[in-house]
Amino acid sequence: MMMEKVVTRFAPSPTGYLHVGGARTALFNWLWARRTGGSFILRIEDTDQKRNTPTAAKQVMDDLKWLGIQWDEGPEVGGPNGPYLQSQRKDIYDKYIQQLLDEGKAYYCFETPEELDALRQEAEARKSALSYPRPQVFPTSEDAEKARAEGRPVTVRFAVPQEAPIVVQDVVRGEIAFAAEEIGDFIIRKSDGFPTYNFACVVDDRLMNVTHIIRGQEHLNNTPGQQTLWQALFSDTPLPKYTHMSVTISDSGGKLSKRERPKALRDAVKTSADIDLEKLAEAGDINPEDLESFIKGETTPDMPSIDAMAKHLGVSLPEINIVDFFKSGYLPETMVNFLALLGWNPGDNREIMPIEELIKAFDLSRLTKSNSLFDRQKLIAFNTEHVKMLPEQRLLEHFKDYIKVIESPVTSASDETLLRIVKLCEGARTLADIERKCRFLFIDNDKIEYDDKAVKKVLLKSNGLANLAIVREKLAGMEELYEQAIEQMLRGLAEEKQVGLGKIAQPLRVALCGTTISLPIFDSVQMLGRKNTLKRIDHTLQTFETHIQGGPA
Repeated sequence: MMMEKVVTRFAPSPTGYLHVGGARTALFNWLWARRTGGSFILRIEDTDQKRNTPTAAKQVMDDLKWLGIQWDEGPEVGGPNGPYLQSQRKDIYDKYIQQLLDEGKAYYCFETPEELDALRQEAEARKSALSYPRPQVFPTSEDAEKARAEGRPVTVRFAVPQEAPIVVQDVVRGEIAFAAEEIGDFIIRKSDGFPTYNFACVVDDRLMNVTHIIRGQEHLNNTPGQQTLWQALFSDTPLPKYTHMSVTISDSGGKLSKRERPKALRDAVKTSADIDLEKLAEAGDINPEDLESFIKGETTPDMPSIDAMAKHLGVSLPEINIVDFFKSGYLPETMVNFLALLGWNPGDNREIMPIEELIKAFDLSRLTKSNSLFDRQKLIAFNTEHVKMLPEQRLLEHFKDYIKVIESPVTSASDETLLRIVKLCEGARTLADIERKCRFLFIDNDKIEYDDKAVKKVLLKSNGLANLAIVREKLAGMEELYEQAIEQMLRGLAEEKQVGLGKIAQPLRVALCGTTISLPIFDSVQMLGRKNTLKRIDHTLQTFETHIQGGPA
């Protein structure tokens, strides 16, 4: 007997960027497909026309590619079961909705939002959940046409079978029974003519031959309704195997949510004084009315607007979306490794695992029921290890991608120079650390910004400026500035002054880059060159000349 080919899918709605929770869902589906030699499908569930954002679908695909999660079927790739955007599959959904209507398994509804709200209030008064009252006689298509002509919203509801409890078999949680009356008849086609998520995903999963549905625990309550729909439409086909992953908890408390980022910006706007809202709206490329709506919590702009407004205010937002972690200098290998261990483990003590090991070890039976913690300190530790593990050329390519995306001046460097920088930054935690250490080499001499703490601690104490002046003269007198000669000179001066090397080297470092963090000082001077080094020292001495003191160090 041939084993059934495993087919998994990731089906995001383009209402926002790829959140780490969505990335974990995509990863688990992709790992299971790769582990079993199956297929992985990407499907864009864009039937919610009001909430879709213009940049989200492309960003989701870009983020998946960055993580190394390539789909076998879907947008940009094609396949035998397309189209892969639900908005292009309306005719297919209409056919199956009509089938349910013809078989008496679904019916038309005409309630206005106000009438539904009244039903909801009645249910609340009874202290029970709203359960739509199913009509004894289902309305006809003529009744639906008449309602439309009267301007009433026309929807279609699925008549959930009430004969027995709905039993869901879940790979992680085992058998779960739901009372049929608790599910209630739910809408499968909205008044705008588009199907609801709960209907479209069932039709697509069947027509795309999906065998395993691996998704977050928050979807568990959708499963009984989707299961009964499957049985009503495709009774001759076995149900897919359902797997609901555990919840991921933020290290700041509560469920890790894509709303954290907009919320952080909203809170910053509300608590800050003297914000020019007109300029803020302009920075976010939105109109003032949309900004006001966002501040009130009524709407949320597209993510590029959120990021642009945060940058305008100088507000640091928490990393929630995959692109945020990319821009913070994390490696895709790190993110894949870290996300894989949120709610799954290989059954031994391994933690740092390259993708080949993850694929070989991945098994749905190893998923856990308990919540997982998104520990950002652990993520940093993972990234530090992966920076060490990566071949130099691969790390170089990641670094080039990173500096391009953040529009760093370091992009002007040659591959040879960048590779040297990467080697000099051994032990770096993130690509951002590497960029910060070398950025000073690629900016104009007069654009150096001095860190106040570094100036006070290094230049204005222990004769820092006086020692810097001596270093300047010695550097000016050297025939060639190469690392060994620079090191020999600085160490010799420290010995002569009977001070630690830091008392000599740190003032030079602050003069060259404005802070106490840079590449190794000997390499820094050599790479910056004599002319620029002396100019920066002179500028530093001139800027702080009133503080120069004579006497020994």
